[in-house]
Amino acid sequence: MSSPSGGFQATVQAAADAPEAALRTGGTRTIPGPRRRRAHRLLPWPRGSTPAAPSAALPRRIRSLAISSVTATAVLTLAGCGVLILHLVRRQTGTTGLLVGLGLAMVPLPFVLGGLAWLNLTARVPLRHTVFCLGWGAFAATTVAILANNWTSSHLTAHRGPLSELLGAGIITPIIEETAKGTALLVLLLPLGQRLRCRGLRDGRPCAPVLRRLPSPRRPRPYARRPAGPHARGRLRLRPYLRPLPYLSPAPPSGDRPHPRSRPRTLAAGVVLGGMAACGFAFTENALYLGRAFTNDQQQRLDSIGLGEPPSLRDFDSTVQTFVLRGLLSPFAHPLFTALTGLGLAVALTTGRRWLARLAAPVGLLLAMTLHGTWNAAADLGTHGFLLVYAVLMVPCFGALVGFAAWARSRTTRHAARRGGRSPEAR
Repeated sequence: MSSPSGGFQATVQAAADAPEAALRTGGTRTIPGPRRRRAHRLLPWPRGSTPAAPSAALPRRIRSLAISSVTATAVLTLAGCGVLILHLVRRQTGTTGLLVGLGLAMVPLPFVLGGLAWLNLTARVPLRHTVFCLGWGAFAATTVAILANNWTSSHLTAHRGPLSELLGAGIITPIIEETAKGTALLVLLLPLGQRLRCRGLRDGRPCAPVLRRLPSPRRPRPYARRPAGPHARGRLRLRPYLRPLPYLSPAPPSGDRPHPRSRPRTLAAGVVLGGMAACGFAFTENALYLGRAFTNDQQQRLDSIGLGEPPSLRDFDSTVQTFVLRGLLSPFAHPLFTALTGLGLAVALTTGRRWLARLAAPVGLLLAMTLHGTWNAAADLGTHGFLLVYAVLMVPCFGALVGFAAWARSRTTRHAARRGGRSPEAR
């Protein structure tokens, strides 16, 4: 009886003595099932034979591993910012004030999220991107804003004197907060999950077959599509909901192709992403202000009890005023500001006109900062001045945003109905 090692050597020797059969079968035994995939591990490649094309399973695994690591890093970063912002808010409000602030800040949240979810029926932004923007605004943007605002406030107080408060609330604070909220949109556009590409080694050796991208068959395009935003397409990754409207008609003979333009879905996606980031930011900010107001009212109530005065509901007057102002009158204020940033970025990424692509994003961010600064400055004008700014500026802007959402939704519904009503011959 022969040993197992002797049988294995005989099999290897027989495979090496038959190069013609190896060439006909591609270097593997024609055994169906899993044994065919494991044959090349046991038998060496004979001389003169070429291995088959590398499988794309390993590059896909590497890509999925890279995406998983990026996702885990983002989740851990947001979790760390959440713990830090919770500590910062608790240090200013106390435990009881923090719980009361979180409870009151939850009241306007369903209405804002419901409006953005209704608009998202047009934009069709994936849930993971909306959750990321919401978490970025609630944790990362608020952490940066609190730390930067505290530092600038102390610096302006030490060097500017009495104008420091007006300068900080009207100019510095909008710049910091709108930049922190708008960064979420840029993070989504970074090419973090692209496939690994082999660029070659410095000594001239070829790349490993594992990292080589397999050629994909190219299908002929029956129409001419003009790329939009060539200045941005090479550095950023355009999501499907941030792509221009393709023209499916053939190119005219003269060569004058129409410029790609933004479609309602693209504009709605910019508003949804910016609104989600601002919604998370407004929730944390409302919890901070409401918790701080409740803590101050509670301290005044304890002082009044020590002086022998009976407690009443007027002891929590500051908390009620803060809730009415931030939770009832202006729950859509921050989403309105950052929606301008998202709208400008969406136009900049999808338009085919170079001058508009260069100006849209900065103008949108500048408008958001200006509107935010005007809203902050209106708080120092008294009750009548605040109501005047609210009626003249905020109500028309909010009405314009609602009108835009209704227009985008109606256009998308009409286009879907038109496509669904076509005959098979017209399609």
